[in-house]
Amino acid sequence: MIVRNLYLNRLRKFQNTEFVKVITGVRRSGKTFILRMFRDELRSQGIPESQIIFINFESMQYQSLLNKNNFYNYVMKLIIPNKKMYLFFDEIQRVDGWEDVINSFRVDFDSDIYVSGSNASLLSGELATLLTGRMVEIPIYPLSFKEYLTFRNTNEHLEQEFNNYITEGGFPAVALVQDDAVKQSILDGIYSSILLRDVTERAQIRDDGQLIQISNYLLSEIGNLVSGNKIAGVLNNEGFKTSNATSVLRYISLLENAFLFYPAKRYDLRGKAYLRTTAKYYAVDTGLRNTTLNRNYHDNYGHQIENIVYLELRRRGFQVDVGKDDTKEIDFVAHKGNEVQYYQVTMQLPSNSDREVNNLVSLNDNYPKFVLTANRMDVGQVNGIPVKHIIDWLLE
Repeated sequence: MIVRNLYLNRLRKFQNTEFVKVITGVRRSGKTFILRMFRDELRSQGIPESQIIFINFESMQYQSLLNKNNFYNYVMKLIIPNKKMYLFFDEIQRVDGWEDVINSFRVDFDSDIYVSGSNASLLSGELATLLTGRMVEIPIYPLSFKEYLTFRNTNEHLEQEFNNYITEGGFPAVALVQDDAVKQSILDGIYSSILLRDVTERAQIRDDGQLIQISNYLLSEIGNLVSGNKIAGVLNNEGFKTSNATSVLRYISLLENAFLFYPAKRYDLRGKAYLRTTAKYYAVDTGLRNTTLNRNYHDNYGHQIENIVYLELRRRGFQVDVGKDDTKEIDFVAHKGNEVQYYQVTMQLPSNSDREVNNLVSLNDNYPKFVLTANRMDVGQVNGIPVKHIIDWLLE
């Protein structure tokens, strides 16, 4: 078993606390695997099996529990009085009214609760109302490059492995197989199930044609500024005459809720405000992008490595925006509490321009600034700004 310590460490911090641990992430990113690893860790701590309840609501075994009364009654029959119970509920969003049940477990007996789901709605609506200040989100992402190397059981030929990582992405099931056709089949299945089950069915979309077009458009435009009006114009040109910015933004919101895309909003560093008209969107996995569009790492390489950096910053706990400083653009402004870091990402430093570095030099503050490059010949310092190779940075 390959242990994903990044996430286990976060779960360990909140073990035996009153917080409901909400594990979120795109389908097949490893949420179930991580919950099972943590359950096994509890067993190794000497916690009796009778005090651990684990239910995966995607299993037919538990189809009768998909309404809140049956769910509540089933669990209550397994509760041992005066003992702490450890509750694991995987893909809990399938249960109608689950928020009331979880809140009731929290107040009815001594419990340590872990829930997971493939939709951001877990963190909104009634749950947010019932558990204000009593829940913590632990987002799960596909494999980091460091994890990818562990799954591939290698630490050699890093440049080639990095190109493979960009092309096929970081879903665990993909990293564990060797056959390219099998990898493509897995990625096709993941993409289809996200669109069908986590978006179309959940939002009760009758005609998914526009949804698919918008998703494919965002995959092709990672790293580029887009707007609802721009996408609506493209759809109208392709025959979707009912498209408008409002409907486009609704579909994008649904895709975000399914963790297929993440936004990087534009932030005015001088005005200290977000610019609402445009944003960049990054895919949860470059492998999904390349399989869906029939591409590889060669295609739009610069923006694909931007995508890799964006996701890694999120894994490290940062909120990530696109910075605007007068007429200059900062690829990423990363915030975590009071911590701020600036990043420029480039294939290589241009020989006839200092733009990548000077955009950072012109920022009038003392926060850390970095240039990440795919060219090892660029590594060092330019005008006091550290220039790091992207692979070295990913493996820090």
